[in-house]
Formats: sequence, structure tokens, C-alpha cells
Amino acid sequence: MAVKGGKRVIKKSEKRRVPEVLIYEMKRGKPIYYRDYQKVLSGEKTPEEVMGSSKIQWFILYLIYSYLVQKLDRNRYIIATNEAGFKTTKGSWRNLDIAIFEKEKLLREGIDHRYTAVAPEVVIEIDTKADLTKYGDFMNYCREKTQELLDAGVKKVIWYTTFDKKVMIAEEGKKWFITGWDEEVEIIEDIKINLQNLLEEEIEG
Repeated sequence: MAVKGGKRVIKKSEKRRVPEVLIYEMKRGKPIYYRDYQKVLSGEKTPEEVMGSSKIQWFILYLIYSYLVQKLDRNRYIIATNEAGFKTTKGSWRNLDIAIFEKEKLLREGIDHRYTAVAPEVVIEIDTKADLTKYGDFMNYCREKTQELLDAGVKKVIWYTTFDKKVMIAEEGKKWFITGWDEEVEIIEDIKINLQNLLEEEIEG
């Protein structure tokens, strides 16, 4: 600390460090923090509050995951959830809501405590928990993460957004497009999901 003109000046080295638990993802060695991480630093929220999913987010994740478990060949594929860590490049890793892996490739890498470097066949994201301050808005973050995943070998990236009930589908070498929850979206190998129908069937019983 130094005093300048009678005022306390805080040096960069004295600024409060952000705990690692509040790092959501890493991009080329630079952290992307959880949304509202600053409220944790100020004591307004707990880490669990900013890391948790809203009801609509986890409900959609549950519906999609349950559907895929029924449809996918378990001898060929493994479905990862719970913000599965994926190393995209050196110094970069991303959290994935749902990721479909080829089972043989994943087991060949080994099941251990590290993040996988095996590219999933398909990644499905529901909104994001990332702090978007430096991105300006959600779509800038979404585009960056999507392109990074495709560059790392992911064949298809699908985003479901709850604030506008849209779906964005991106595949390498093809035009990205956006449609609504009420449209059928092919996930992998003719397995298709109409999220609006899944929601209505589950809620109405």
C-alpha cells in the first residue's frame, strides 16, 4: 500500500485474489469466472449460489440426458454430464453440460482425475454460468466457445437457451443455424429431440 496525496492507493499485488473455485473455464491461460463471482468476493453470495443451476436449466438437462440414455447405443457411446471438463488446447479447458463420447476413444485415454482431451462427438449446452462482462453479451461468448469446441474436434455443438426458447446448431463445415424449441433437432445418428414436446409430455404426464 502507498499513500498519494493523502489517499490510500492499492497496488495490483494487494488486490483481492479470486479463489480458484470461482473459475468456470480457462481460455489460453486466462480465467473465465462464474457469473456473479464478484458478489461472492463481496460476501453477498456463496460460491454454491453462483455455481448452481436454475430449475429450468437442470430440468432441461435432465430431460435431454434421460432421452439420450434411452436411445443411444451404450456399447458405442458414453454420455457425460455435470459440467464435464474438456481440454481444448494447451492452457484452455471448457465445462460441458452434456457431451456424447465414443466409448472406445474415451476408455483408451483412461478414466482418471484429469480433464479429458478426447473430443466429444456432440456437445449440448443449456445457457451458461459464465461471467459475460468482458464479452458484452451471451452470443459473443457462445460463438467463441462453439468455435473453440469445433476447432478442438467436436463434430456438433447444440445450445438451448431459456431466455428466448431457441436452439443453435453448429457443425464444422456447415452453416450454423438457430431455430425454436418446438422444432426437431438431430442430435446424432437420426436421434432427434423436440424439446417443447419433451417438456409438455413430462409436465402433463
